[in-house]
Amino acid sequence: MEAPGEQSASDVWARVKRRLRAELGEDIFASWFGRLELDSVVEGCAYLTVPTRFLKSWIESHYADRVLAVYRSEAGDVERVSIGVRSTLGRDPAAQRRASEAPRPAPTASMAMPSMAGEIKTPSAAAPQEERGENGDLGGAPLDSRLTFESFIVGRSNALAHAAADRVAHAQNGQAIYNPLYLHAGVGLGKTHLLHAIGHEVRAQGRRVIYLTADRFMYGFVASLKAQTSLAFKERLRGIDLLIIDDVQFIQGKQIQQEFGHTLNALIDAGRQIVIAADRPPADLENLDERVRSRLAGGLVVEVSALDEALRTSILTTRIEALRTIHPTFEVGPNVIAYVARAITANGRDLEGAVNRLLAHATLTSSAITLETAETAIRDLVRNREPKRVKIEDIQKLVASRYNVSRSDILSERRTAAVVRPRQIAMYLSKVLTLRSLPEIGRRFGGRDHTTVLHAVRKIEKALGEDHALSDEVELLKRMLQE
Repeated sequence: MEAPGEQSASDVWARVKRRLRAELGEDIFASWFGRLELDSVVEGCAYLTVPTRFLKSWIESHYADRVLAVYRSEAGDVERVSIGVRSTLGRDPAAQRRASEAPRPAPTASMAMPSMAGEIKTPSAAAPQEERGENGDLGGAPLDSRLTFESFIVGRSNALAHAAADRVAHAQNGQAIYNPLYLHAGVGLGKTHLLHAIGHEVRAQGRRVIYLTADRFMYGFVASLKAQTSLAFKERLRGIDLLIIDDVQFIQGKQIQQEFGHTLNALIDAGRQIVIAADRPPADLENLDERVRSRLAGGLVVEVSALDEALRTSILTTRIEALRTIHPTFEVGPNVIAYVARAITANGRDLEGAVNRLLAHATLTSSAITLETAETAIRDLVRNREPKRVKIEDIQKLVASRYNVSRSDILSERRTAAVVRPRQIAMYLSKVLTLRSLPEIGRRFGGRDHTTVLHAVRKIEKALGEDHALSDEVELLKRMLQE
């Protein structure tokens, strides 16, 4: 049981996180603060932790003042904020202080096994290796040696993306094709696996490859500005044969986006290959500059769709067979595999979790895997299945059709009752069914201010409690959008 002081500190930290989420928006909060945790508050200092040194450096460089300001507004006795790395620090604040004063060793590649998505990794695979610049500058994130074309399981949902990736990776004389190649998919469907596979093939040909996540690109650019080495940073990026950028939807900041756009243009004009991955198509990246979105859409855009049942079955079978090399007694019958493949439809990472749960049951209880035990083991994965991603544009179209107005009416300045109510309902649905922040929703509704969206949301929430017919109508719209 927590002591009263600890409970109070936890409550304050929960309020701080809510404030940060509201002020910064869901995308930025999820990117940088989702894994930021409170360790303790000692002598006026709030000790926070993150899992990686990279996140620590980024938050300290860009958001330290904002975090402290929000914290002080919630707890006046907090005068400082210190950020440590959980992987290297204990839970003792004194240890954190000693570590922050000690020399910083160079970061090493992660040994963690990535989640499976259309792929299979053997537990004995080597850890990813990181390429570094000649002078200690940005050298790119690690390429995981387990994520290759050979380990990628192809099915109907990812066949086109796999074929395009293979063609790019094996282009004759390194000639750029489908430039840029843009892959988009939801979480755990295999797009990152294809990025790594392309990188491995091109690097094996002796060509220069840099693989970057969006946050690493941002960090590298900002760090080069601070160190006054931005010219070297730009030259290094534009002097390579293949640039791979993952999770491009997280690129933030006007200046960073401009540099990203310049890099795209320079590489494409020079005939160098670019491969991009994101969680949505270019047109839906509202945070990106319009010229950058246009450039991304100018290549080949391929969606990796949800894993079909046959592919899910193949993934499960392959994963189980790989584990049998380590656990020979691990037996899963075809009826159990078929059940899991039907029950878990969201992504490959949930399939990985299901196999791990079955293995744990088999090894810890020394009993056979039956349908009943499988149902119990994966119950939480089935219950927590990811809902369909809803787009604001789809909400606007459906509401407009339902209320016999046009989408342009909803986006216009018209204030007649026939338009205002559908517009407010559409704003409300955008708030509850998407992860977009209020300012982002306002921009998608004709450039309105976030306070207008907040007013609409509150008005519809109040009306739903008073008008049962409206409540039923809105619930129907929710189901139609989520099906």
